[in-house]
Amino acid sequence: MIVSASYRTDTPAFYPQWFAERLTAAAVLVRNPYGGKPYRVSLAPEDVDGFVFWTRNAAPFAAGLAAVECLRLPYVMQYTVTGYPKALESGVPPTAHAVRQIAGLAARRGGRAVVWRYDPILFTSLTPPEWHVRNFKALAAALSPSVDEVTVSFAQIYRKTARNLRLAAAAHGFTWRDPPPDERRPLLARLAEIAAGHGLTMTICAQPELEQPGIAGAACIDLARLSAVAGRTIPGRQKGNRPGCLCAESRDIGAYDTCAHGCSYCYAVRDHSRLTTIQTP
Repeated sequence: MIVSASYRTDTPAFYPQWFAERLTAAAVLVRNPYGGKPYRVSLAPEDVDGFVFWTRNAAPFAAGLAAVECLRLPYVMQYTVTGYPKALESGVPPTAHAVRQIAGLAARRGGRAVVWRYDPILFTSLTPPEWHVRNFKALAAALSPSVDEVTVSFAQIYRKTARNLRLAAAAHGFTWRDPPPDERRPLLARLAEIAAGHGLTMTICAQPELEQPGIAGAACIDLARLSAVAGRTIPGRQKGNRPGCLCAESRDIGAYDTCAHGCSYCYAVRDHSRLTTIQTP
């Protein structure tokens, strides 16, 4: 079993102590995001084939990674770096901090252990297409020595995403829109060209209608990558968590409404003024 920690929150940034405690206890009781009873996920070494961590700030998680390494379990870090203005990402560490963290992780575990995520791509008056081209080019130059893949996607405007964006736009004086596919594809092609120029493979997460030459579908829970990190074959099967998702089967141990990065486009937090914390045993 692969354990994901977590696309529902930033476990490395905000819950390193909680993770360490659950790893020691060898189990976690996960809040069911769809209602119903919590469910138990074993973290016993014999039950875990590897971890996939999702973060914007791995610095607080050094002890957690060391504990995973002591158990001889492989992991892959899905590390989001977008470099957006503070009006869009109020609590995200500076880009230079992320670049240093990714370089350190790659030096520690190898370049296959980290995937750069440039997502979600958001069209706002602060981040129009030409801004993305310039920004992505600078980030690719900084990160390409440490990673071999960049995963992108356009923002999915769920109801709570739209609410958060409306509030942030009113507070900070920007506008935003959800572009149609014929506006998305040309930008993706330009970003893919930049990525290729830096030796990076570009993949797109769960948006198969936007795949094109040079941009394949992403498997964020990637058996091949995790196997390469482990130096052995990690068993599993493809079982995406939504249409178009190519991920391998995994169990996520995070909780919604617990991430404090304050991103205006967040899909995982309903109301930034009413955050909770992960408290399940």
